[in-house]
Amino acid sequence: MGIGAGLSGLSWGNLLMFLVGLFLIYLGIFKKMEPFLLIPIGFGVILANLPGAELIAFDDTGETKGVLALIYKYGISSSLIPLLIFLGLGAAVDFSPTIARPVSLLFGAAAQLGVFATIIVAILMGFSPGEAASIGIIGGSDGPPTVYLTARLAPQLLGPITLVAYSYMALVPIIQPPVIKLLTSKKERAILMKPQIRSVSKLEQIIFPLLILLPSALLIPKAAPLLGMLMFGNILRVSGVTERLAISASGVFLDVLTFLLGLCVGALMPAEIFLRTQTLAIIFLAAIAFTVCTAGGILMAKFVNLFLKEPINPLIGAAGVSAVPMSARVVQKLGQEANPENFLLMHAMGPNAAGVIATSVVAGLLLTLF
Repeated sequence: MGIGAGLSGLSWGNLLMFLVGLFLIYLGIFKKMEPFLLIPIGFGVILANLPGAELIAFDDTGETKGVLALIYKYGISSSLIPLLIFLGLGAAVDFSPTIARPVSLLFGAAAQLGVFATIIVAILMGFSPGEAASIGIIGGSDGPPTVYLTARLAPQLLGPITLVAYSYMALVPIIQPPVIKLLTSKKERAILMKPQIRSVSKLEQIIFPLLILLPSALLIPKAAPLLGMLMFGNILRVSGVTERLAISASGVFLDVLTFLLGLCVGALMPAEIFLRTQTLAIIFLAAIAFTVCTAGGILMAKFVNLFLKEPINPLIGAAGVSAVPMSARVVQKLGQEANPENFLLMHAMGPNAAGVIATSVVAGLLLTLF
C-alpha cells in the first residue's frame, strides 16, 4: 500500500471499531475496569482496524502473517500463554479460605451450572457444539480457561469471546447484585458470620494442590494442563522454599503474559469479524451464563443451609464464579448493606478460589466431550 492508502481504505466498520477500542481504553483508565486487559485489548482493536497494517492476517491456506502472528501462533493458538498465566495465577491465589471451609468447593461447582445451561441454549441457536462450549465457559468468569478452550474448539471466535468474557468480568459489580437480590431476602443477606475462619496449617496448604490435581487429572486428563499449571504455581507459593519463584511467576512474568494476550486478542477483532450478528448472540449468551452461574452458587448455599445448625450467609455462594476477587468484594458490599456488622470478604474468598478450580475442571470436561 502507498502513502494515504490507509485513509482511502477506511470503512465505517473500521471507524466503529476504533470507537470500541477507545471505549475499552476509557473503561480501563478512567473506570479502572480490568485495566491490565481492557487497555491492551482496546489498543489491539485499534491496531487491527488500521487498513493495510496486517498485524495478524490469515492467507487463503489459513497461515498467519504479521507482527503479532508469532504471538498468536505459538502463544495463544498453542495455548502456551493461557497456561503460563494460570501458573502465575496459582502463585498468587490463597486457597486457605477454601481449605478452611471445604463446602466452598460445592459452591464453586454449582456456579458452573450456567456454563452447561448456556451451551444448550447456544446449540439451539445454531452454534456448533465446540462454539457453544467456548461461549458457555464465559460464565465461569475466568479468562485463561476461556482462551484455552476457545483456541482449541472455536479459534475463529477467539477475539469476540475473549473480549466479551473479560468485559463481563469487569462488569461483575454491576451484573451480580440484581441476581443476588432477586434470589435472597434481606434477612438472608443479613445472616452474621464470624469474622474469623479456622487457621490452616502449612501442611494442609501443601497437600491441597496435590489432593485436587491428582483425582481431577486422573478422571479428566484434559483438565490436567490448566489444573497442573494452577497447582504448580500454588505449590511455589505455599512451599516456603520457593518464594522468589512464586514472586517472579505472579509478578512481572504474569504482567508480560497478560499484556501480550490482551494485545493479540484485540488484534483478532477487525470489523469484518467483530461486526456480525454472531457477536451480538455471544454477548446475549454470556449474560445468560453469568446470571445462571451466579444463581447456581447462591442456590447451592441455600440448599446447604438446610443441613447446617449454624447457617452460612447465602451471599457467599455468589462468589462461586471465579472472578477473583471481584465477586468476593460484591458479596462483602451487599452483606454490609444488609448488616453493617457483617464481614464476608474472607468467607467469600473460599468459594471464589474454588470457582477457579471448578472452571478448570469444566474446561477439561468440555474438551473431552467436544
